Parts: sequence; structure tokens; C-alpha cells
Amino acid sequence: MIKKTLLVLFGLITALVVAVVGKTLLTTSQQLNIPAEKPVTVNAPAAAARLSSAVQLQTISSASDAEASAGAFKALHQHMQLSFPKLHAALKRELVGSFGLLYTWQGSDSKAKPIALLAHQDVVPIAPGTEKDWQQPPFGGVIDGGFVWGRGAWDNKSNLMAQLEAVELLVASGFQPRQTVYLFFGQDEEVSGLRGAKVLANRFKAENIKVDFVLDEGTLIIEGILKGLDKPAALIGMAEKGFLTVLLSATATPGHSSMPPPTAQQSAIGMMSAALSRLDDQQFPVQIRGVAADMFNTIAPEMNLMNRVILSNLWLTRSIVQSQLSNSASTAAMLRTTTALTVINAGERDNVLPGRANASVNFRVLPGDSTDDVIKHTLLAVGAAPIKADKAPGFSEPSKVARTDAPGYQAIAKTIRQLHPDVIVAPSLMLGATDARYFDDVADNVYRFSPVRAGPNDLVRFHGTNERISVANYTEMIQFYYQLLRNVNAATTP
Repeated sequence: MIKKTLLVLFGLITALVVAVVGKTLLTTSQQLNIPAEKPVTVNAPAAAARLSSAVQLQTISSASDAEASAGAFKALHQHMQLSFPKLHAALKRELVGSFGLLYTWQGSDSKAKPIALLAHQDVVPIAPGTEKDWQQPPFGGVIDGGFVWGRGAWDNKSNLMAQLEAVELLVASGFQPRQTVYLFFGQDEEVSGLRGAKVLANRFKAENIKVDFVLDEGTLIIEGILKGLDKPAALIGMAEKGFLTVLLSATATPGHSSMPPPTAQQSAIGMMSAALSRLDDQQFPVQIRGVAADMFNTIAPEMNLMNRVILSNLWLTRSIVQSQLSNSASTAAMLRTTTALTVINAGERDNVLPGRANASVNFRVLPGDSTDDVIKHTLLAVGAAPIKADKAPGFSEPSKVARTDAPGYQAIAKTIRQLHPDVIVAPSLMLGATDARYFDDVADNVYRFSPVRAGPNDLVRFHGTNERISVANYTEMIQFYYQLLRNVNAATTP
């Protein structure tokens, strides 16, 4: 009997090993195998100097004042006109709102759907008190050590200026696009995009302009961040998470602090504190699904042996992988709707029990979930406590998920592999909000990708201290947009 049991057990283990090995071997590379392309020659010092000048202009946007930084925006527009004369002679230029810019490069085929490249002119301010922590002045645009330093050097003037540099080179070469190309540079992306991108998207809808694909800022070329992957990975954002702030309010009987209620949860602050604690403890579950599953399926064949086996066999290892990924804030954010306790207000004097406590909880909503799901989750977590939960104005649902088999994604992937054969291309999820979210009803597919190289020590620079871009990487960005436009549009030369 024991011998028979051992034989059965051995058979099951053998079958499991065969299944795991077989699935690993059958999970083959999805990377495009195409010849490398020689990148266009770029005058890197001159391009870096033009980016430096753009960084020096403090185009800080304001949610409440459309005319904030007006002088800086106008100076940036003038800098663009002076720096790219051939582009401005060939493309139509229009203002959107006070400072948004739309360029139209008319294509030779009126029946072909246009494409749109997006970037934004505005930047976030410097956190007060941190100016002295910068290696170079935050708005100095200093070129030092092979980097352009300053706010906007990464987010997002490098994308904006790289697109202009690429189009200037293409116009100079005699290139004429087959598809009409739109370049749109918003003025308020950092504070919602309501005066820029949303206005343009609504205009396109009103004029029945349908776009083949939109490419906006987004996920990056990461190096040394994904454990088990030795090669750089270009992660293409196929969607972005929704945005919702839930406003919580608790009410109780106000009174004197010398006679508090018998239990803390009978006070407004006590009720709110307990509710927030439960919300923080009862997070949305971590799940490998949707875009995250596509990403892991794509990178699995490129991983080292152990990680390749694990990621190729999620049917067996899913719970273990999910548990490990949940330990990192960045990877957990790809796999769940996140909960962030951000604001709390209650009380005015130390001898008065307040009758009301308010809190704001910010959720970034994973595609597949909805803002209604978040409200239901919140109320369940809060439980029986008399706390009201409302959606704050300005929320957005998760975006549509773009397709990997569409021409736009294939063109982006082809461009990356032509210029950088060592870089792995994979679909991914954009965690933050971008102007691209307004174009879901305008474009067949919306992609979010910045050809910016980032290592483990670079991510803290985003909206942080010592923002910078290397001159070498900035040159690659120009070459990327140049090659992408050639790949997307069959060139016609005079």
C-alpha cells in the first residue's frame, strides 16, 4: 500500500515537473526580431542648449488661475518659434485656451486617420524649503556632468522639445507624412488638463476628428528595477488608473473636553480615526490580471531561469508571486486599486469636542474596477459607523485599455527595437493621471510612454529634488520620435 502511494506521488510530481518545464519552454519571446536601424544624427550640444533654455522658464500651472505664469508660457512659445523655424513654416499653429499649443502637420492622404503626439509645457513647483537640496538651481537649466538639470528637464519639457527637434529634422529632410500628425502641448496637465487637453479632445469630438492613436508621456525604459531581468525594459502604458478622492464625514454631539463620551468611537474624531484605520487595513486585493498579466507574460521569456520558470507558470505560482509583489509599493500599485489617506480635518480648540470630522482618501482605480466599486468598498470597510462617503468632484474612471496588436503599438515597439535591440518591449500600466485620458473617445488606441531611461535611483527625481535628463538620453528621445514618425508614415520625398 505504501509502495503504491509513493508511486502515485512520484507520478504526480513527475507530471507537475513536466508541466512546469513544458510551459516554460512553450513561453517563447514575443519581441520583434528586426534589423537595427542607424539613428538620425543629432547635434546633441545644440539640442541640449535649447532644452536648457526651456527649463529656465518657470511655467508653473495653477488650478485656480489660468493666467498664472503667463509671462513664462509666452516666453516658451517664443523660444519654440525661434528654435524651430522650419517646423513653424510647415505646420499650422493654434492656441488652445490661453497657452495650449496645437500643431497640425497635414498628411498627403486625406483618408488616413491622423495620429497625435502629446506633451505638456507646465511643471510642478519646487517644494518650499528644498531649494538648497538641489545640486543645481531648480530652474537654472544647468548643463553639467552630461545632464541637463532642472524642473521640467524630465517632466515634461524633454518630451515636448524632443518632439519638436524630431519634426524640425524631418521637415528639413523633405519628409511629408502620409497621415496628418497633430502635436499638442497642454498648459495645465499638472493641475488636471481641464483648460488644455480636455478642451482639445472635446473639440475633436465636436468636429468628428478620429485619431488612429495618441502617444503621451507615461511609463519608461527601466534599467535594474525588475528583479531577474538583466536587460532594459521599455514599458508601454496601455491604460491609466482612474482617480477618485472619497470625502468622509463623521458627525457627533459636540461638547466640553472635560466630559468626553464613554468610548472614543462615540466622538467624531474617534469614529473617523477608526474608519480610516479599517480602510487602511482592508486594502483592495492584489491580483495579477489585465494589463499586469500581459506584462508578466511578455517579460517572462526574457527573465533569468528561476524567474522565467515562476512567471511562465502563474497557473501554479500566482498566489506566491502576488504575495511577493504586494510587498513593494510600486509593484503593488500595478496590481490593485490603491488606498491613500491624504487629508484629515477636525476640531479647533483643545477644550472642545468637535461635532464633525472630515477626511479625504485618494484611490487610484485599477482598470476592471470602477469608482462605484470604490464607494461600496469604502462603506463596507467603514462598517456600521455613521460616516458619510461621497465622491469629490473631478474624479475619473480608469481609461480604456489599448491594444498590443494595433498599428500604433507595433510602430512604437518596432521603433524601440530598431534603435535599441537590447531593450525588451512590454505592455504596462500608467499609475498616474495624464492628459491622454481625455482622448479615449477620440482615438482608437491611447498609449503612454516616455523614452526616458530610469534606474532605481532616478524615480525619486520625478516631481522631486535634482530632476535631470542626460544629454545622451535626450538625444535618444529625439531619435525615437524621428524614427517613430517615419515608421508610422510612409515617407514621400520631393
